[in-house]
Amino acid sequence: MFNKLGLIITRYGLALVLIWIGLLKFTTYEAEGIRPLAEHSPFFSWMFGFLSTQGFSNMLGVIEISTGLLIALRSISPMASALGSIGGIVTFVITLTFMLSTHGVIQTGHSFPFISAIPGQFLVKDLVLLGASFWTAGEALSATIKN
Repeated sequence: MFNKLGLIITRYGLALVLIWIGLLKFTTYEAEGIRPLAEHSPFFSWMFGFLSTQGFSNMLGVIEISTGLLIALRSISPMASALGSIGGIVTFVITLTFMLSTHGVIQTGHSFPFISAIPGQFLVKDLVLLGASFWTAGEALSATIKN
């Protein structure tokens, strides 16, 4: 019973988080909130040369919503779910790199391991989401191979 509940909560919780946060990317406050993280990232900083803050955020929103929807399709298409999970892996690996590129991750006046509430603790939770993405990818790929 606990394993089945854990499986359901992990897969669909991951999908819900991605869809929810993806939808928020279409709001001004979320777009302005993501910019300080992305503009110092080597993966994203160059995009602000041709995308507005809201345009960049909208693009991320589409990617996150698509990723979440694909993960949630597990009962219909394990392969689609595996692809979405791999998208989750890429997403969370990149967001975890923000811990290296964003100023203020370490709490002012302290050193490692004292991370700030924002952005440090905000970003470190993506480690759990990365693990959930790896797990759902592995499970969905196994189901694809069996079929």
